[in-house]
Amino acid sequence: MSHNTGVEEYRPLLTIVAPAYNEQEVLPEFHRRVSAVLDTLDVPAEILYVNDGSTDATLSVIRQLHADDRRVSLIDLSRNFGKEIAMTAGFDHARGEAVIVIDTDLQDPPELIPEMIRLWKAGHDVVYAQRESREGETWLKKATAHCFYRLIDRVAHVRVPRDTGDYRLLSQRAVQALRQIKEHHRFMKGLFAWVGFNQIAVPYRRDARYAGVSKWNYWKLWNFALEGITSFTTVPLRFATYLGLGTAALAFSYAVFVFWKALMYGDRVHGYPSLMIVILFLGGVQLMTLGVIGEYVGRTFNETKGRPLYFTNQVSLGTTNRQKAECPSGE
Repeated sequence: MSHNTGVEEYRPLLTIVAPAYNEQEVLPEFHRRVSAVLDTLDVPAEILYVNDGSTDATLSVIRQLHADDRRVSLIDLSRNFGKEIAMTAGFDHARGEAVIVIDTDLQDPPELIPEMIRLWKAGHDVVYAQRESREGETWLKKATAHCFYRLIDRVAHVRVPRDTGDYRLLSQRAVQALRQIKEHHRFMKGLFAWVGFNQIAVPYRRDARYAGVSKWNYWKLWNFALEGITSFTTVPLRFATYLGLGTAALAFSYAVFVFWKALMYGDRVHGYPSLMIVILFLGGVQLMTLGVIGEYVGRTFNETKGRPLYFTNQVSLGTTNRQKAECPSGE
């Protein structure tokens, strides 16, 4: 006769993955709102905070939440690896049948979670939140984001949904698919689309940041855009090829013109400024082309090293918000 002691690994129905980097001001309110939503759902759930090498009191706040709420789990990364890797760590340790990734700055409302769960139960593997508006952001950031999403949608070999961030629900099989992807240069919005499965959008209005400041300046956003483009398309290489062919055609045409002019009017030594312009233009094109090639070579070099994606200082998993029921014994 065997008896279930109730000490087996706890598997919640829902895991909330929340990467956090220097978010001490907003975490208490974020946790309050997420907890309020989970209380209305009345399902076994965990809130998995991933501390991405924060330098403020973020880790202390999460540890206190872990002590106060048995639903809270904590992953403390050994340093700042970036949001894409922090999300990956969350997926690696998520135990839920459905996993929701959400930023802790409260720009993405947790109150959208019940609708995501409803669509998941209706048979969708990926439910992504699609922005209808973006509050609290400058016109320049809105304009560049608008252009980036439409550019990546046109050049990538998979369809990346427009105006969509990382806020989404993923089924267990979608999470299992993501766990098999071990590349270091991770553009998660593209990977979410690349795994495929049945996906559906939920429109919403994005709020302004609740507290603190954004960790994404324009330089980081520019590098992030390059990461996304070079991770999911070779169009920049093809563009460099076409640019080289076009430049060569212009140079050949100019050479024919110079030869014809010398035959018709003689070969007088003139045109030093135009000669320098041509030389500098060709040199710039060559350097730009080498830079594009270097971006891809550098990514290949990093991938061949085979380094682990991340290391952790601490992994503390929660249990549940309600007592486990004792299972009857059986033969």
